[in-house]
Amino acid sequence: MAIQAVSLEKSYRLLNHGATVLVSAKHGEIENVMAASWACALEFSPAKVTVVLDKSTFTRALVEQSEWFALQVPVAHQAQMVVDVGTDSMHDFPDKLQKYGVKLFYQNDYPTPLVEGCAGWLVCKLISEPHNQQVHDLFIGEVVAAWADDRIFKDGHWHFDEVPNELKTLHYVAGGQFYLTGAGLKVNKGT
Repeated sequence: MAIQAVSLEKSYRLLNHGATVLVSAKHGEIENVMAASWACALEFSPAKVTVVLDKSTFTRALVEQSEWFALQVPVAHQAQMVVDVGTDSMHDFPDKLQKYGVKLFYQNDYPTPLVEGCAGWLVCKLISEPHNQQVHDLFIGEVVAAWADDRIFKDGHWHFDEVPNELKTLHYVAGGQFYLTGAGLKVNKGT
């Protein structure tokens, strides 16, 4: 595996298929990761994303204080970790990252930790919208950098048909139930 940069113009494609994401943030020395199902691309240029962060989540406070966050696209072999970090809050489990073996890294001196083993990563600078954040729990970020695992995403496209199931991305339904990204169907523009 190699982590390859993804152009900001194509970074929306990392979220375009509706996968579950991990949201990470750091303020001071405190790092955290949570799962989120409601994240999506918002604009092409400059690249922007949205994510819903409930008021009760520990990660939300880190995002508000640091004004940075990252969205990661986890894969099937990370499903248990996604459920665990999405269920347990750092409010109640301050050692949850260690407990669940979440390994973090930093890329290119950006101030937000990234989760190892994902298919894609987007580092985002918070665009403060207090009304949306308070009333709708909706956060907007400008994507300042993006990367992908080149086994799964290369040349600006996902290659799910070419990878084993453990490297396919997750789509969360409820109650611990996920679906994996399925088989591709290519349709050419009609003439």
